[in-house]
Amino acid sequence: MIFLLQICTMNTDFFIDLLHQVKDFENSDAYKPNSSVEDFRLWLNDKKYREESPTKLFITEEHEVSFTENEICKQVLLLGRYSRQLIRKGLGEFPNLANEEFTYLYRLKDEPNLTKIQLIERNGHEKQTGTQIIKRLLESGMVEEKNDADDRRSKRLKLTAKGEKVFHESVESVNRTSRLLSGKLDKEEREELLKLLKKLNEFHSHLYHEYRNSAFNDMIQLLQYSIYFFCDKNYILPTNIYLYIQKVQYICFIISLIRELSNHSPFQ
Repeated sequence: MIFLLQICTMNTDFFIDLLHQVKDFENSDAYKPNSSVEDFRLWLNDKKYREESPTKLFITEEHEVSFTENEICKQVLLLGRYSRQLIRKGLGEFPNLANEEFTYLYRLKDEPNLTKIQLIERNGHEKQTGTQIIKRLLESGMVEEKNDADDRRSKRLKLTAKGEKVFHESVESVNRTSRLLSGKLDKEEREELLKLLKKLNEFHSHLYHEYRNSAFNDMIQLLQYSIYFFCDKNYILPTNIYLYIQKVQYICFIISLIRELSNHSPFQ
């Protein structure tokens, strides 16, 4: 009886809001016909988390924080984790491809006879990681290696008959996984996202191939001194040239400042 009285005295706005939340839950991907109160609670927690990014914690701290860049970083990291899980599940029928092997297999199908280093760099891996992936592909019999005719120290790779067979058998699974990874974006959203991802990937591809052994502070300089020509790609000059440009700009600023002061000198 006391419980009923407490309910009656509660603000009706609370119940209205609760019903709206339940309706949103029913329309969400998280809802299932047998969903429980616990499922609803977890959905509410996840919704709250997505609405209030952890980056807001920095607002009360004395730090200079770029919320947009931090949020991009967080989203990219999360998508990477989600994608790895979905790829393993989507390629469940092909366990030998579920841990990055499929990207190497598909690259060799597209570009046969790459050297080991070329294949590793095409996939943006560190040498040690890429070497382990290639080793697993060789052991599984999907890839074979042969001596490079121009460089005896190097090996070139190509798909075996088994590798070709696995490639064709796995195409549909890869396509289905790709569709799921693309979510519910419509055609225009997918094209816009792809355009932005390609632009971001071009920058990081250049960073990986040209500056991966550079100090982090040198890499940061590239953000400030990127040179854009009249084309779609972003061409980046070496760091030492940027530092030289920076010094020249500073000298020019000092000269212009001296001129400005001299023009307003009381001794003229």
